[in-house]
Amino acid sequence: MKKNFAPTSISVDLQNEDLHTHFIAWFRSVAPYIHTFRGKIFVVAFGGEVVADGKFVELVHDLNLLASLGIQLVLVHGARPQIESRLQQDNLDITYVNGIRVTDAMTLERVIESVGRVRMEIEALMSMGLPNSPMANASIRVTSGNFVIARPIGVMNGTDLMYTGEVRKINLTAIHSHLAQGEIVLISPLGYSPTGEIFNLTLENVAAEVAIALKAEKLIFLMNTPGVMDQATKQPNNLLREQTIAESKSYLAKLADLATNIPDDTQFYLPQAIHACENGVGRAHLISRHIDGALLQELFSHNGIGTMITRDPLQSIRKAKIEDVGSIIQLIEPLEIEGILVRRNRELLEMEIDRFTVLEHDNIIIACAALYPFPEEQAYELACLAVHARYRKTGCGSALLKYLENQIKSKKPQKLFVLTTRTAHWFVERGFVETSLEALPKRKKQLYNYQRRSKVFSKII
Repeated sequence: MKKNFAPTSISVDLQNEDLHTHFIAWFRSVAPYIHTFRGKIFVVAFGGEVVADGKFVELVHDLNLLASLGIQLVLVHGARPQIESRLQQDNLDITYVNGIRVTDAMTLERVIESVGRVRMEIEALMSMGLPNSPMANASIRVTSGNFVIARPIGVMNGTDLMYTGEVRKINLTAIHSHLAQGEIVLISPLGYSPTGEIFNLTLENVAAEVAIALKAEKLIFLMNTPGVMDQATKQPNNLLREQTIAESKSYLAKLADLATNIPDDTQFYLPQAIHACENGVGRAHLISRHIDGALLQELFSHNGIGTMITRDPLQSIRKAKIEDVGSIIQLIEPLEIEGILVRRNRELLEMEIDRFTVLEHDNIIIACAALYPFPEEQAYELACLAVHARYRKTGCGSALLKYLENQIKSKKPQKLFVLTTRTAHWFVERGFVETSLEALPKRKKQLYNYQRRSKVFSKII
């Protein structure tokens, strides 16, 4: 009996050990995000579909988690499907101009009623505290109010939109007061004028203007598609994961030129995401509302799950600093173990850190390389070129090499050489040619490791 049970026991123990190792690695990987996000303001916007299809409970759990991590949340909800249903029940006309509802007096009554019901349902769901659930012992306090001052849009394309309005001003003092008390602020797509009129607003307009006014760290739209899909090329199923403001504008311009049908959510949300980032919002995210945990996956993983809009490119190249030594060690250590790179201890790296250049992606070092000058021979050695495994087919190595080549260009030709055991073809594809040991600078030739038998490649810059 012991022989029968022992393997199973060992297997279970190994499986548990793997799970524990994976959990520890995952938890450590999200720790930097937790530190960064604490105390920051996130504006999360979602349509009435999220409430109508019964999936809002899962979202509530994730919002509760964010709040417990010290993130200040402002939620902006929509109510389009609920309004549509109410208007159809009463056989009232439904008219849109450029995707914006025309709101007459009778329509406004149904809008107010529908928005009120959705808001009450959201508040009820966020008040749950079921045992054995992510909401157990939660003490979320949700507040809503007349935070948005609005004005009428007026006439658009020859049509008077009547009680359809746009944001004029946000009551920042009131919102900050509630956030400071640890409350989640819930904002409906209704606005009020100084004269007491009520206006029907669009979800995306409210969300963007609230995020801008609050100088939010993030504006997040939950949408029907996985994010912004690349419909400007022949790969419409390709998700555009990262875009700068300029790239997003160019993308929309291409779609306009191609007269391509844009999904409603992209048509409504992407321009407002661009507008928000242009006016001080840190980043905008467009993610799927259909994926359970999409909000957490987008915020707490390096690659995310949807589309992120930023003001500037996430990728940058700079000189290494002493604070980067730990990250460089993590980057090169796997390649040292494989024997691809020569081992360097921390002390040596600290001494030679001024020789290193790093490539960052979203403030995480994903590639590095070092340049060692040999002025007598007008030559430089390229050494310790390493790219994180996840980014080895994204052109990071080539970008870093090109950057370094530009750094050493001068009126006199310079020779750039490299010693390698495993990546010869990569360098040949980038203009290097194999040469002999005799071509090495004298000082480097004296240090050559005959046990590694590295091949020598060089090119004239």
